[in-house]
Amino acid sequence: MKKIVALLALLLGGCVGMPDTVRPVEGFQLERYLGTWYEIARLDHPFERGLTRVRAEYSLREDGDVRVVNHGYNAEEGRWKKAEGRARFVQDPQTGYLKVSFFGPFYGSYVIFELDHENYQYAVVSGPDTSYLWILARTPEIDAELKAELTVRAAARGFDTNALIFVKHD
Repeated sequence: MKKIVALLALLLGGCVGMPDTVRPVEGFQLERYLGTWYEIARLDHPFERGLTRVRAEYSLREDGDVRVVNHGYNAEEGRWKKAEGRARFVQDPQTGYLKVSFFGPFYGSYVIFELDHENYQYAVVSGPDTSYLWILARTPEIDAELKAELTVRAAARGFDTNALIFVKHD
């Protein structure tokens, strides 16, 4: 029985860790983070493969969790794809470390490790390991210098930034 409980704990909670090289931002303010974020770049995963014009919308749910709605356009299929989920804090609301679920009880890490604390105009987010990375901004395009700087910061933390997909928002 102990083995079954341990396996279930691993399956249900095993994806809410973070890379050793990443630390979530402190002084996080959820109310400033809510709203629309555009995906500037990402590492490839099947759930986003082939999508352009990707954006995420965050809003507060009545139960205190965060509503997450992701949109992306699949040009090959000629249609928009949408995924709705929920997020909640792993530690405390002042730490940019959340877990997100799009599939029932299964959660994945959402670790904000770079953030424009002054204006909340860009963020860099990791999943449970260095194969998950997103560069997000409030606008579909960001300055080339900022994009390069955020890419360098992610590379310094062990992410394969040579494999980044820079998302088109045409």
